[in-house]
Amino acid sequence: QVHLVESGGGLVQAGGSLTLSCAASGRTLNTYVMAWFRQAPGKEREFVATISWRGGTTYYADSVKGRFTISRDNTKSMVYLQMNVLTPEDTAVYRCAAGFALREVPRASDFGSWGHGTQVTVSS
Repeated sequence: QVHLVESGGGLVQAGGSLTLSCAASGRTLNTYVMAWFRQAPGKEREFVATISWRGGTTYYADSVKGRFTISRDNTKSMVYLQMNVLTPEDTAVYRCAAGFALREVPRASDFGSWGHGTQVTVSS
């Protein structure tokens, strides 16, 4: 089991940027596929981005493609989500997840370990 803790959320104006971090502890991070999901109030949890074990392959939701970048540093047990050109529609709680299946459009059920999340609020 891996323990995940997110940080880096906050309040930002539309058009701004934020970088989220996910710190992992426990099992070696490079045994996991990592992903970011988000959930806005009143909406279902939504896939954002995923990255393969060593970072060579990434997939993104269409809504964030070209604006967000997922990356990882296995030597530091860290996963990141660089978010640019933020819009109010990006407002949500962002959660880091660890799993074993790499899919172009992953399901939440593919991931067995989750962080508690970090709030991102984008004002118009």
